Amino acid sequence: MLHLIQPDWPVPAHVRCCISTRAGGVSEGPYAGLNLATHVGDAPERVARNRALLRTAAGLPAEPRWLEQVHGTAVAEFREPGAAVPRADGAVTGTPGVVLAVMTADCLPVLLADAAGRRVAALHAGWRGLADGMLEAGVAAMERPGSALCAYLGPAIGPAAFEVGGEVRERFLAWRPAAADAFRPSPAGRWLADLYALARLRLQAAGVPAAQIFGGELCTYAQAERFFSYRREGVTGRMASLIWLEAAS
Repeated sequence: MLHLIQPDWPVPAHVRCCISTRAGGVSEGPYAGLNLATHVGDAPERVARNRALLRTAAGLPAEPRWLEQVHGTAVAEFREPGAAVPRADGAVTGTPGVVLAVMTADCLPVLLADAAGRRVAALHAGWRGLADGMLEAGVAAMERPGSALCAYLGPAIGPAAFEVGGEVRERFLAWRPAAADAFRPSPAGRWLADLYALARLRLQAAGVPAAQIFGGELCTYAQAERFFSYRREGVTGRMASLIWLEAAS
């Protein structure tokens, strides 16, 4: 049986969203469960079946506008449903019925909505995307002041598991010295990075108030039965974070 996470954040009722887990689905082996990615080596027919199961379980009005994610900062604007797959790590729309999606398996998915519920975005950010300004690009693409936005931080690798080298820490400290608070020494002499804390810093720098940033409590690495994790497994599937505007009845 599929299990979908329903983000808890104060957005208008016609802003719909959900986040998949690995529970349910028909994939097998290292992809066992609801793998939604076509690029990881899973059988295409199983991925297609999983996507159909997701569409039914989530009540999606259309097939999601999937992206070819490349750890960059490009944000695609979608004005209608369709099948084209652009190379981008974020998507934004103001059109009801267009379903935005980003896929992750340790990287951070971020959902955005404006207070009026007229525009929404889905963003994919690993540490490179965060350092390069993915979230700031997403906020800019919303075409609203940051103060008018809410953000939800979906499941990502947690601060107790995400070990990085000193060069990663230096990238963030060069941006803001306050980013040092998002790192602590690891037993191996490297650094444990808090993606959630870094995302909050970047969103606040883009004008989103701290009180309007939600989520950020889950760890994909620690919960093997619930989430895919690239850092934990290497060969694995992907979850999806989805957001769309419901058409007026």
